Amino acid sequence: MTAFIENDVHAVAPEVAISFFKGIMPFDTLDEETLRSLARHCRIDFFPKGTRLLTADVTELTHLYFIQRGGVKAFLEDENGEVTLKDFRGEGAYIGALAIIRGTPANLNIETVEDTFCFLLPRDIFLGLIEKQASFAHFYLKSFSEKIVTTAYNELRHHKVTRRSNEDLYLFSIRVGDLVKTLRKVAASATIQEAAALMSEHRVGCLLIHDAVDAEKIVGIITDRDLRGKVVAAGLDFQQPVQTIMSTPVQTVLSQSLCFDVLLKMMDTGIHHLAVERAGKIIGVITSHDIMLLQGHSPYYLFKEIRGQQQISGLYPLANKIPDVIRGLIGEGAKAGNITQMIAILNDHILERMLTLLEQELGAPPVPYCWLLLGSEGRREQTFKTDQDNAIIYSDPEDETQAQAAAAYFKAFAAKAIDHLVNCGYPLCPGEVMAVNPLWCQPLSSWKRYFERWVSEPDPQELRYATIFFDFRAGFGEAALAESLRTHLNQHIKGRDLFLFHLARQSMETRAPLSFFKNFIVERDGEHKNRLDIKKQGLTPFVNFARVLALKFGVNETNTLARLKALRDGDWIQAELWSSASEAYELQMQQRLVHQLRQIEAETIPDNYIDPADLSDLERRMLKDAFTVIERLYGVLDQMYPVT
Repeated sequence: MTAFIENDVHAVAPEVAISFFKGIMPFDTLDEETLRSLARHCRIDFFPKGTRLLTADVTELTHLYFIQRGGVKAFLEDENGEVTLKDFRGEGAYIGALAIIRGTPANLNIETVEDTFCFLLPRDIFLGLIEKQASFAHFYLKSFSEKIVTTAYNELRHHKVTRRSNEDLYLFSIRVGDLVKTLRKVAASATIQEAAALMSEHRVGCLLIHDAVDAEKIVGIITDRDLRGKVVAAGLDFQQPVQTIMSTPVQTVLSQSLCFDVLLKMMDTGIHHLAVERAGKIIGVITSHDIMLLQGHSPYYLFKEIRGQQQISGLYPLANKIPDVIRGLIGEGAKAGNITQMIAILNDHILERMLTLLEQELGAPPVPYCWLLLGSEGRREQTFKTDQDNAIIYSDPEDETQAQAAAAYFKAFAAKAIDHLVNCGYPLCPGEVMAVNPLWCQPLSSWKRYFERWVSEPDPQELRYATIFFDFRAGFGEAALAESLRTHLNQHIKGRDLFLFHLARQSMETRAPLSFFKNFIVERDGEHKNRLDIKKQGLTPFVNFARVLALKFGVNETNTLARLKALRDGDWIQAELWSSASEAYELQMQQRLVHQLRQIEAETIPDNYIDPADLSDLERRMLKDAFTVIERLYGVLDQMYPVT
């Protein structure tokens, strides 16, 4: 490796430097005079391939580097000399900005991977631009946030979740447009027999149907299931036009969509064939089979097993397969929002299948009902085997006889359902917030009265109920009942500033787990000595903040990240706060998920207590940065609901 000796630094013609900086952000926003002044201080240097430019925690930055030609790699090495983080940077990229702004030595090792020319901008000149140019400060701070978060996720993946040798995962790297093969289509006027022959000839399970006149206009789709169910089973004439059995309109996804996002859509909608669109034109079809081939532990395999199960007891072992699926997603690079969404979908399908089979066992209910999911389940933020939080809401009975029948049916129904969920591995709620509790198995009118009382009388118990029940969503059954209750809550909470005041002040009682000197505040003694509860101390403040503002502004979303985005879109919080809060929340959730996954693999019960000593320097720094966002959230609540 060539040592870096700064003896080949040369002045550069101002016009050359100006031309270079005009082509990179954020220098392209500078006026001509500022660029010319900057160019006078700029130098150029040549570094042969293999030159170590910076050494992590050693090199003091005197200049900011810009790659004019060539490339470098950025990396860290552990105590065994193993490279754990890599980042390749090419022409136009910068090196050393974070260290200069923070006044620290280099935070990464930087080494040239080919002969490289760099412009060198003196440290003081760069800091002057940061101080005087608001666009500069915003650009680099945003860039640092994105790069450090990505680096932290990489480190979490590589250090904490060991990749299994037989895993070859692509859900987060391949876009569906890359999987599409030859477009197979047939005219809507073609006969069913002609369409079936074409499918057989090309050995495909579906055909797109185009307009009889305009071959570019896709009007429907048929699958081999349509041929079985709509033609053979129904005895339909094979000479009928194929448009009589096609499904329309065709559901589409963009060609740039990641396979993971398409997989979620398939699992959420139950549609197994999606047309792929590029620049407004259908280019082919992506199927569930195509995506299943990408993974060994595909979520879709488990999804199909759940949907096809005919016995409730058969669902028990399937729930225990979820950690394996999630492990693969974490190993591939899924962020917490992806992971919790997948956990929620799989849990929802287990619940849906189980309650469907239970209805078949007990018979149809006397009145329509909806199984409500509450708390973290209602927010789609479950991790590994979160405690049950559920309830039943049913239509108001027409008379006393129907009321007694409904009460008896749902009592038996809830008791069996809760037992089955326990057997699936979902623990009982210690606070008995479950449908088996008669308090939480009530008709719609009773639920409306509950919500009215909790909002009108905000004592500590009512506030506790609000943090659990107001995050509800429909899990199974008549979703219209849940929607009616949500509408009632939104209407009733308008103008209830006293309730929101108490909810906001209660939310701020949990302080950020950092001392005055920015050290972690951990448990002093007991079972979890020297550990911090990342759920209660780190994540809950974000959940509470999003809930208070969602209730205040009538946002119907229950997921914390979705609530934050809706608040940003409605201009109720600043875009920069939304970005910081979302990144901080998601990073902590990632820490929690990885921690629990490691406990499961060690065959211990998952918990939320993390030992800061087990974290890398980068992880500790990111966690501290995430915790500092909590005080900013509290500042917003304090302004909205000050103590008078």
